Amino acid sequence: MSFTTFAVFPAVFPTFAAAAWLTNAFWIYLGVVALASILLTCYDKLAAKGEKARRIPEASLMWLGAIGGALPMFIMMQLIRHKTQHKKFMIGLPLLILLHIALVVLYFWLRHKLAA
Repeated sequence: MSFTTFAVFPAVFPTFAAAAWLTNAFWIYLGVVALASILLTCYDKLAAKGEKARRIPEASLMWLGAIGGALPMFIMMQLIRHKTQHKKFMIGLPLLILLHIALVVLYFWLRHKLAA
């Protein structure tokens, strides 16, 4: 990769300091999303047992899974046996997990290709 490539596309090739900051921010983001997905899944399970508690809409849970909380949500649903009969979650969340894995692999592959 030549210097002109970095000069032409500065937004695509951030400096290493910016890349390190983005990496840290990414892990913090994933931690927050994972915690939120676990807590909301547990809350929805408790609300399902009680009659007066407000439930979390299924669409909201799926969106939370789509933005990065699919794996912790799927594991928590299996542990507490919540929504395990719903095909939307038992098929959708594993598909989202595979998508997330593919995106991470693509990220590292592109990072390796661009660094070479």
